[in-house]
Amino acid sequence: MAVKLIKVRPTKIAFIRLKRRLALTSRVHKIVKDRLAILTMEFLQTARETVSAREKLINEFPEFYKVGSITAGYHGYIVMEKELMASERDLRISSGVRNVAGVKMPSFELESESRGAVGGYSLADTSSLVDWQVQTSKRCIEYIIEIAEAQSNLEALGQEIKKSKRISNAMEYIMIPSLKATIKFLYMKFEERDREEKSRMKRVKAIIQRK
Repeated sequence: MAVKLIKVRPTKIAFIRLKRRLALTSRVHKIVKDRLAILTMEFLQTARETVSAREKLINEFPEFYKVGSITAGYHGYIVMEKELMASERDLRISSGVRNVAGVKMPSFELESESRGAVGGYSLADTSSLVDWQVQTSKRCIEYIIEIAEAQSNLEALGQEIKKSKRISNAMEYIMIPSLKATIKFLYMKFEERDREEKSRMKRVKAIIQRK
């Protein structure tokens, strides 16, 4: 792809400004690339956490259904429905934001009150199977919240990585090459002017000597 020159007047001041602009653009480009590296590392780490949380949830769901079936079979569906309805609580999830390389990433956490949301059932009328099911359901809820947080972070990081890549590529393949090519063009222009000036001075000097 042909490099496009920047339209400037061929003056020494424009030449100096372009060199300063090139130095600044190169520094900014390095900062953008370093930030992109940090975001990419964070994205990969978050992706691993997402996979891990999904695997935990996939492994926990069969356990949850198995425990539920055993508990319902032991106590009966009517008793289980009665106990669960009596102990039902609202789940409360607190949210926050953490900053990673300028990207605001949401964080979710099950509040301590909600960790015992499925509780309050009659210990006299139930067995340890109910406790087992409650603990399994809590773990499933926590894994779901963990996945939701990781998925939201992946989306935020992915969008910022795309944006940073566009900026980095624009600097690396358009702005910096254009600045370098324009600086080189001006430098060659000044050299050509110097040669013409020296040649003209020689002719003037020769004319003066002949006189």
